[in-house]
Amino acid sequence: MTETTQTTQPFELPNFYVPHPARLNPHLESARKHSKKWARGMGMLEGSDIWEERDLDAHDYALLCSYTHPDASEQALSMVTDWYVWVFFFDDHFLEKFKRTQDREGGKAYLDRLPAFMPMDLATPMPEPTNPVEAGLADLWQRTVPHMSMAWRARFAEATEHLLNESLWELANINIHRVPNPVEYIEMRRKVGGAPWSSGLVEFAAGAEIPAAVADSRPLRVLKDTFCDGVHLRNDLFSYQRETQDEGELSNGVLVLETFLDCTTQEAADAVNDLITSRLQQFENTVLGELPALFVEKGLDPKSCADVLAYAKGLQDWQSGGHEWHMRSSRYMNGGGAAAGAPLSSSAASASWSPFAVSGLGTSAADLKRALATAAGRRARSHSHVPYTKVGPSKIPDIYMPFTLTLSPHLETSRRNVIAWAHRMGMLRPQPGVPFSGIWDEPAIKRHDLALCAAGLHPDATLEELDLGTQWLAWGTYADDYYPAVFGRTRDLAPAKACNERLSQLMTVDFSAPTTAPVTPLERGLADLWSRTAGPMSPDARRSFRAAVETMISSWLWELENQALNRIPDPVDYIEMRRATFGADLTMSLSRIGHGRTVPPEIYRTGPMRSLENSAVDYACLLNDVFSYQKEIEYEGEVHNSLLVVQNFFDCDYPAALAIVHDLMTSRMREFQHVAANELPIVYDDFNLSGEARAALDGYVKELENWMAGILNWHRDCRRYREEYLSHGPVSPMWPGGPTGLGTSAARILPSLLSLSAG
Repeated sequence: MTETTQTTQPFELPNFYVPHPARLNPHLESARKHSKKWARGMGMLEGSDIWEERDLDAHDYALLCSYTHPDASEQALSMVTDWYVWVFFFDDHFLEKFKRTQDREGGKAYLDRLPAFMPMDLATPMPEPTNPVEAGLADLWQRTVPHMSMAWRARFAEATEHLLNESLWELANINIHRVPNPVEYIEMRRKVGGAPWSSGLVEFAAGAEIPAAVADSRPLRVLKDTFCDGVHLRNDLFSYQRETQDEGELSNGVLVLETFLDCTTQEAADAVNDLITSRLQQFENTVLGELPALFVEKGLDPKSCADVLAYAKGLQDWQSGGHEWHMRSSRYMNGGGAAAGAPLSSSAASASWSPFAVSGLGTSAADLKRALATAAGRRARSHSHVPYTKVGPSKIPDIYMPFTLTLSPHLETSRRNVIAWAHRMGMLRPQPGVPFSGIWDEPAIKRHDLALCAAGLHPDATLEELDLGTQWLAWGTYADDYYPAVFGRTRDLAPAKACNERLSQLMTVDFSAPTTAPVTPLERGLADLWSRTAGPMSPDARRSFRAAVETMISSWLWELENQALNRIPDPVDYIEMRRATFGADLTMSLSRIGHGRTVPPEIYRTGPMRSLENSAVDYACLLNDVFSYQKEIEYEGEVHNSLLVVQNFFDCDYPAALAIVHDLMTSRMREFQHVAANELPIVYDDFNLSGEARAALDGYVKELENWMAGILNWHRDCRRYREEYLSHGPVSPMWPGGPTGLGTSAARILPSLLSLSAG
């Protein structure tokens, strides 16, 4: 193991936001002794060609675990420490054996064996270990999983596989000398960095498993994701020097921002620290603002509520303890800067700590007063936007589009048909007894020209298919207008939630069962589209389809909550929730349904496929934000626009934010091209796909290309963003065309499905 060289640091460590001082577990020495004996028994020390005893002593993973799990029992702390010794040994072992030699084939064979050492049923025979990584995993799995449920085992095994397998993504990036873009990096770092894996060990150490009823909910997902981002980005600051100078690593958040923003290393480090602060504040907002409502909504009993809170506390302890360990471990750069203090020996750490001393453990590495003041300023700024600020016409840069547009020959007919359909559904007149529901009339739907969007998204559609897709777009646009106009003005989410419940009831899986009778234009439109779209599907496909629609309509509640609080979203939360308002889950679901007969479902769970889909979705979302900026900010008082989010985060003006968003949009398009050309062929080979499956996925890539070209064309040619129409009066946020055609060729039923929630 190579230590960080004592050269000049490339940047000064910033003032970190660490609001909760670290605490030290009293069983530290016991964990140290146990972990050293265990590592030697697994063959990780002398003779491994990776570590010697002095390396393990210097890294002091027992100190890390004692900081990050301060309340764990002696037995649990020793077990968790063994896990961390194992995962760091794996990281160094993979580096020496495969990253340095750039041996992807050997690395894949190495990784393919490891899941066999994590059977759900311990009665399942394991292979004979051939190296310390396999031996350590086999031992830890057998000692740990008897204490946990099958649901936890499945979650933890999946997180471990992601942590291991995504190392190939890092290796591929080194091979082609490619620095990822910021969105791509954060997504993949969650898997490569292993913090989701760490969150599973928090459940174990705290004795508090997440209840199944809430495991997949947005609040729990956000807690884990913000925890992951905070842990990983903090690690990137401390490991930048070692990774970039010694290991040739390109997957580091400081390097990513330094490259993307074309700024100095110090400026990039400061920006990474700002993002850490933003993610930690998102964690706090979720605990205080979303968990109580979740407990009531799901009807959790007191023990389940206590388990979730204990889990959240465990994640919080990990953030503070992980920071303190980074300040003291010889593995990292921690010798200077605003956040660096006099390093203590690990043995002296416990004695020096006082919960009342500002200079105590957890604050020795930070100017706490200054850090908290900076964080408070950032939190206040996110609520300080003045709605309806005059911003002038949206500026449209030279947008990169490498794909050729083709339009359906049925465009004109579909334009007429969607107007007639909207009249039948009652969308073009006010809803009796519902204030502000007169959001559309015939001139408005003509200006939106949703058939133009559908015609570009799926140029090969029949007239029937194009009509269905256009009408889905009309329904989605109407719905996304309806929520802020009718529910947003009152800031009362209860009616919006009741509306969502009725919409879910309309999407029945069993078509022979009694159904809810639609009574509003919104309900009539969905009922009509559901019967025509889901009718030909199998029950399982209908469930998947319904869940995807529910993901989208639930995301509109998130928008209403932010609007009520006048809160500009955290940038990562914005990008990820924008996909939901965009309907991305819906279109991905239909893609899997369509290609399911020829493509193994695990293909869609691979990193490259998720990167392909998310880069396409993000390109379209950012594109829409560029065109809709004036409409949303000046005329609608919105806070959900990437340009505003960037202005708030970087404290910059509109032109600077536009340049950043434009660069990110271009970067996401280039990522799409890179994945399609370089990473998908490797997936095809790794899974030994048949010619039929390869052709199906190649066709899917082509659909995505049509989808992006069609969306850009629609934004350029429709009239909804032109200032002369905005000045006619208040306009509500719209849901203009969506990722139509995203994976829909398989069923040939949804040429343009609701997925682009645009302003």
